[in-house]
Amino acid sequence: MFTGIITDVGKVAAVERRNDVNKITIDSRYDGETIAIGASIACAGVCLTVISIDKQPNGRTFFDVEAAPETLALTEVGHWEAGQPLNLERALKLGDELGGHMVSGHVDGLATIVSREDLGETTRFVFEAPADLARFIATKGSVALDGTSLTVNWVEGNRFSVLLIPHTLSPDVTTWGARKVGDRIHLEVDQMARYVARLTEAA
Repeated sequence: MFTGIITDVGKVAAVERRNDVNKITIDSRYDGETIAIGASIACAGVCLTVISIDKQPNGRTFFDVEAAPETLALTEVGHWEAGQPLNLERALKLGDELGGHMVSGHVDGLATIVSREDLGETTRFVFEAPADLARFIATKGSVALDGTSLTVNWVEGNRFSVLLIPHTLSPDVTTWGARKVGDRIHLEVDQMARYVARLTEAA
């Protein structure tokens, strides 16, 4: 489990495409001594398993993950190339502060940025979500977008908006400052909203 609070902005160092699996090397600021083989790290909101670790002389850490066919089909992971910046988050440990909301790292689908409005220091993004996921998105509710826990400002049909503060827009904190209209974003809806909808349908 994750919280949607980004703890590093890493980048793709290399991609090896072999048969139906992509092996991806990610450059991060994480301490390699604290990462175990088999650990889960959310990469742009996608929960991926660490298969090898390479600690660099400069203090940075390269770690390798593998993306299977379903991940490649349902996310943007298959389009990643070297240099791609990624929001990263380590898995939640018992006792950690839950600063965002409960995020599984299992992406539900892709939302598309349909507008970006820079309002001085803040920026408003408007997204269009797939119709089957839009019903789980509510005003003042939570969504995870590229792994970032964000609060929904308003919802109109399949579209919804979020407002990002300067801290979140900083390139040292997340990748959001560079996002533009037309970008496709990993969307994970709030698990509580999904459960409530399921209970309502079953009633």
